[in-house]
Amino acid sequence: MPEPLARILSLDVVPWMVLLLPLGGFVVLALFGDWIRRDREEAGAGVLACATVGLAFGLSVFWALKLWSLPRGEGGLALYAPAFSKGAEGAVLPLEWIGAGGLRIPFALLLDQLSAVMALVVTGVGSLIHVYSLGYMAHDEDRVRYFSYLNLFTFFMLLLVMGGSLPLMFVGWEGVGLCSYLLIGFWFRKKSASDAGLKAFIVNRVGDVGLILGTILIFNVFGTVDLKDLADNAGALAPEALGRFGPATVACLLLFLGACGKSAQIPLHVWLPDAMEGPTPVSALIHAATMVTAGVYMVSRLGPLFERSATAMTVVAVVGTATALMAATIAVVQTDIKRVLAYSTISQLGYMFLACGVGAFGVAIFHLYTHAFFKALLFLGAGSVIHAMGGEQDMRKMGGLRAKIPWTFGTFVVGTAAIAGIPYLSGYFSKDEILAWALDSGRTGLFVVALATAILTAFYMSRLLFLTFLGRFRGGQEAEHHVHESPWVMLVPLIVLAAGSALAGYVNVTEAVAPAFRKPFDHPDAAPWLHLFAYVLPFLGILPAYYLYVALPEVRERLLAPLRPLTRILEAKWFFDDLYNGFVRRVVLRGSEAVLWRVADARIIDGTLDGGARLVEALAGRVRVVQTGFVRAYVLLILGGAVALIGYLLWS
Repeated sequence: MPEPLARILSLDVVPWMVLLLPLGGFVVLALFGDWIRRDREEAGAGVLACATVGLAFGLSVFWALKLWSLPRGEGGLALYAPAFSKGAEGAVLPLEWIGAGGLRIPFALLLDQLSAVMALVVTGVGSLIHVYSLGYMAHDEDRVRYFSYLNLFTFFMLLLVMGGSLPLMFVGWEGVGLCSYLLIGFWFRKKSASDAGLKAFIVNRVGDVGLILGTILIFNVFGTVDLKDLADNAGALAPEALGRFGPATVACLLLFLGACGKSAQIPLHVWLPDAMEGPTPVSALIHAATMVTAGVYMVSRLGPLFERSATAMTVVAVVGTATALMAATIAVVQTDIKRVLAYSTISQLGYMFLACGVGAFGVAIFHLYTHAFFKALLFLGAGSVIHAMGGEQDMRKMGGLRAKIPWTFGTFVVGTAAIAGIPYLSGYFSKDEILAWALDSGRTGLFVVALATAILTAFYMSRLLFLTFLGRFRGGQEAEHHVHESPWVMLVPLIVLAAGSALAGYVNVTEAVAPAFRKPFDHPDAAPWLHLFAYVLPFLGILPAYYLYVALPEVRERLLAPLRPLTRILEAKWFFDDLYNGFVRRVVLRGSEAVLWRVADARIIDGTLDGGARLVEALAGRVRVVQTGFVRAYVLLILGGAVALIGYLLWS
C-alpha cells in the first residue's frame, strides 16, 4: 500500500474521517440549502446525506476490523488525537480543548472495541434509515432541512460514543438532544409536534442537570474526567468514597439521572411516546436505535466505576426493571402503531439497564446492538404501513394488510419474532443472556419481573402484528382501495434490517467489548432449566394474543371486562402525565404566581426598590428648598455661611 494511502487509512486518521463526514454533509446542506431548493435539487440533497453516512459506515467497518485484528494485548483502550503539535522530543501532543487550573482536557477520541461497536450501530443503521428516508420524505417540501438535521444528529451521536472525556461526551450528549428537538418538531406548524419537541427538550434538561453535577463530582473525587483514566483507577477508590452516600456513589447516581433522561427511564420517560410526532424514520433512528441508547452506553462505559458501588448498581437494576414492566403494561392497551413501539423501546431500554445493574455490561451492549436492528426494522415497517394507509396510525382502522403489502408484512414478522425472543433470532440470544445474569445475580424478584415483561413483550407485539396485518380490513372501502406497497427504496432497508434481526445474535459482541469493562468475558452459571424455558417463553405471550385477536375476537370483550379498571389505569399511562401536569400547574405555575410574583417580586423586590425610591424622593423634597434658582438667595446663603465660619473661628 502506498505510504500516503497507508497514512490516511491508519487508526490515527480513519476515526476522525468517520466523525467528520456527517458534519461535512450538514455544513454543505445548511450553507447551500436555499440554492438547492431554488434549483429543485432536493433529491440530490438526500443522496449527499446518504453518501456521507454510508461512507462513514464503510470506514467504521474498516476501523473495527483493523482494531480487532491487532494481537491480544495491543487492542485495548487507546487514546488518539490529531497531530496538531509536537513536544520537545517529537512526541505528538493532543490539542488542548479546555485548560483551567489543574483541569486539562484534550480534544481526543477514545477508540476501543466498545466505541467501534457503537460507531457501527450508529452509521450502519443510520445509513439504512437515510436511504429509507429518500422514499418516505420524497414529497416533503423541507427535505433539505430534514436531511441536514439527520447528518448533524449522526455527527453528534458519533461524538458522544467516541469522545475521550466526560465533557466531550457531554457535547455530543447535548448535540443529539438539540437534534432530537429539531426532528421531533420537524413539522412545527402542527401544534402537537412542536409541543412534543418542547416536552422532550425540557425533560432531558432535568436529566442533564444530574449529568453535569455528576461530572463535577467525578472530577472532585478523581481529579480527572478522562474516561480511560476513570476506568483504570476505579478499583483504587477508597472505601469511604463508596459508602451508601459516599461521593463516588452520589456521582454515579447523578450520572444515572442523566441516563434516565436520555434513555427514557422512570421518572423521566414521559417524553419518548410523544416524540412519535416526528417523521417515522426519525423515530427509528433517534428514538429506537441510537440516541435513546446513549444512557446505556454511558453507564456501560463507566461500568468499572458503577460496579464499585453496590448502591448505584441496585438503583440501576431496580429502575431498569420497573421501567421495563411499566412500559410493557402500557403498550398492551395502545392503539397507535407507533406508540406501541415507543413504549416497547422504553421497556427494552429497561432490560438493558437491568443488565448493567447486575454487572453484565457486555450483555447490555449486546442487547443494545440486537435491539438496534429489530426496533429500527419495526419502526420503518410501521412507517411503511402508515405510508400504505395514507397517514393512518390507528391499528383499529387497519387489518388484512398481509396480502396488500406482502414485503412489509414479511419483514415485520421477522422483527416481531426477534423482539419476542423466538429461538435463534437475535432477540432470543441477548434477552436470554439478560435473564440468565439476573437469575445468577441472586435478585430473584428482578428476575421474575423481567420474565413477566418478556411474556408481555411477546403479547403486545403479537397483538400489533395481528391487528395490523391479519383479519379483515377495518378502514373502509375508500381507504382499502388506496392501500399500496412501499417503493423499493423503502423496502430494501427493511430487507437488510430483517436479515440483521435474524442473524445479529450470532456475532459475539459480549466478548468483543469485554476489555472496555476491565474484566474477562464470562457466562453466568444460570440454571439449565432457564435455557430450556427460553424456547417456550415467547409462546406464552403469542398464543393468548392469537386467541384474543384472531381466533376468538368476538369473546375478547367478555374475557377482558373484569380487567376494565386496570385497563383504564394503563390507558392513562399510570397517570404519570397527569401527575406532572398537576404538579406544573398547581405547584410550579400557581406557586410561582403566589410566592415568586406576588410576594417575592411584588412585595419584597418591588417594595424594597419602590421604598428606596420614595425615601430618596422625600429627602430630595426637603433638600430642594435650598435650590431656589435666585442669585440673591445663593448670595445670602454664601454670606450666612461665611459669617458662621468666621464666628466659629473667632469663638474657637
